[in-house]
Amino acid sequence: MLREIADMGFKRVELSHGIRITLVPGILKALEEGVIQVGSTHNFCPLPMGVLQPAPNFFQPSSPDARERDQWLRQTKRSIDFAAQVGAPVLVCHLGSRRYLWLEPSRRLDAYRRSHPDAVATADPVYRSLVERALARERKKGEPYWQRTRETIQGALDYALEKGVRLGLENRERLEELPLDADFPDFLTSLPSGAPAGYWHDVGHAHLKERMGLVRHEALLAANAARTIGFHLHDVDAEDRDHQAIGSGSIDFEMVSRFWRPEHLFVIEMSPRVSPEGVLASKARVEALLARLPSA
Repeated sequence: MLREIADMGFKRVELSHGIRITLVPGILKALEEGVIQVGSTHNFCPLPMGVLQPAPNFFQPSSPDARERDQWLRQTKRSIDFAAQVGAPVLVCHLGSRRYLWLEPSRRLDAYRRSHPDAVATADPVYRSLVERALARERKKGEPYWQRTRETIQGALDYALEKGVRLGLENRERLEELPLDADFPDFLTSLPSGAPAGYWHDVGHAHLKERMGLVRHEALLAANAARTIGFHLHDVDAEDRDHQAIGSGSIDFEMVSRFWRPEHLFVIEMSPRVSPEGVLASKARVEALLARLPSA
């Protein structure tokens, strides 16, 4: 797996939340042989015992169940250990979600957009009202979940500081996931001085939310620019499928790249369905944009 990536010209890789424990010996052997380096890992990595497919939300720090929160912290510490072992400076993390017994607010937004495809572009007042009500409901219902996340993550931050690993706190694509995008700047500012954490920007997630009228992609980047440490880079097609080859969709990478800095980490995050040619084209596009940075 790592040899194939290296043969495509990549010097570093992100080890994802799909890494089974059985893959670890081979990964460590490849790193020992100098096949490639690890730039980042993604919680949980490796996967918890018995989990055989990508499961970044298998345990959540926002859960009402204290046992699940304890498991999240335990598995996150295990992932921090692994990140330190493979020399990865960053572990990308999700921060939980609100849970509903009935329909999530986002389903009403999706239904309205299906029947009114131009609702966002035309600033449809009915749709804007639905958006504001959905955000208000998420904020009200989400506060106890968000409070649990803020408390639980402290243990991970303390442990990451000991191990020399930073946590990349990722913006998410679903309305129900934490935090609300507008809350990221204040949350990051509230972390203790020297906390080993920063903002991790997924361009596809932000683009999907912009299509829903929930955020402005550029404004989200600007609000978190001072605390950004890395990016997941992929494109989104006309059917809202993300993790597509860069340049094949509708994300404005010229705009996104204005927020790139030489110290950031950049991960091309493709669907397994993207061809090797698509991956290489994405790599070339990103490298061309990076070449414009002053010290790239």
